[in-house]
Amino acid sequence: MNKTILVTGGAGFIGANFVLDWLGQSDDPIVNLDFLTYAGNMENLASLAGDARHIFVKGSIGDAALTADLLAGHLPRAVINFAAESHVDRSIHAPEDFIQTNIVGTFRLLEASRQYWNGLSETDKANFRFLHVSTDEVYGSLQKHHPAFRETNPYEPNSPYSASKAASDHLVRAYHHTYGLPVLTTNCSNNYGPYQFPEKLIPLVIANALAGKSLPIYGDGQQIRDWLYVTDHCAGIRRVLEAGSVGETYNIGGWNEMANLDIVHTICALLDEARPRADGLSYREQITFVTDRPGHDRRYAIDASKIEQELGWKPEETFATGIRKTIQWYLDNAEWVGHVQSGCYRDWVEKNYAGRGQ
Repeated sequence: MNKTILVTGGAGFIGANFVLDWLGQSDDPIVNLDFLTYAGNMENLASLAGDARHIFVKGSIGDAALTADLLAGHLPRAVINFAAESHVDRSIHAPEDFIQTNIVGTFRLLEASRQYWNGLSETDKANFRFLHVSTDEVYGSLQKHHPAFRETNPYEPNSPYSASKAASDHLVRAYHHTYGLPVLTTNCSNNYGPYQFPEKLIPLVIANALAGKSLPIYGDGQQIRDWLYVTDHCAGIRRVLEAGSVGETYNIGGWNEMANLDIVHTICALLDEARPRADGLSYREQITFVTDRPGHDRRYAIDASKIEQELGWKPEETFATGIRKTIQWYLDNAEWVGHVQSGCYRDWVEKNYAGRGQ
């Protein structure tokens, strides 16, 4: 079978990091399908310009004819689906985009993949994989005393985003059990690292701090998340693709539970050290508390013991090492940040935080 893989959503934050990491250690070509919505950014892939191993195609996973043509033309041995609308606040403002991309788009990608897979030789059929990248948010919210999410937890999504991802997970499972498509699913915790669009907490705080803007914290800031450095996530996905059991789900987490306010305090302390404010005050002075968003889940936590026990993967970065690398990347890539912050990003921040001040 051809060594090519088809990656969808490969110009976004996690997808781009995956493509860069993959081609940094493998010559197996990637066909990268991305619709280049607000979070898809070709600047993320600038280092691959002219690299014959990377074939970029602008298009949607909802375009059944396009995906069928790509599968028939490149004969990939795997499809890795990162393509998704992925921000809870955006899903509250515009849920239909999430339904169309995360549910309908995944369905059409599954259908194209099933038809392609049905036409392969028996050997190639056995070697093919459809790997679906999902989120821990499908499991709902945890109380402080509850054990972390395991793969057997019931789905209890609480936002249009997590509900749409839960639906896509169910479709992937159904295509395995109904049609035999060899699927794998991964559910990850909160990612952070290079190339993250500054609507998410960590890059938003870094960018706003350096710009002298307020650092908005929802509610009391005690929402707890498990934080996973993005290159660790990419390594986990590669391991699942390589050795995961067909039909199985693997949780990929960082073993780093922290409250949002503690995250912001950590970033402020590191910026105080790396790029002190001109007035000598701490970046903590810029923290402001804003009205919490509707239905805000209190705690997520991933139990990543299954992937460690079965596949030998565990994260290399602690939060202390990962956040230092992340802050340094944003300090070193001010031009990238400036480009991303123009246009739709500013519109989004204005829309989302308007009227939330307390």
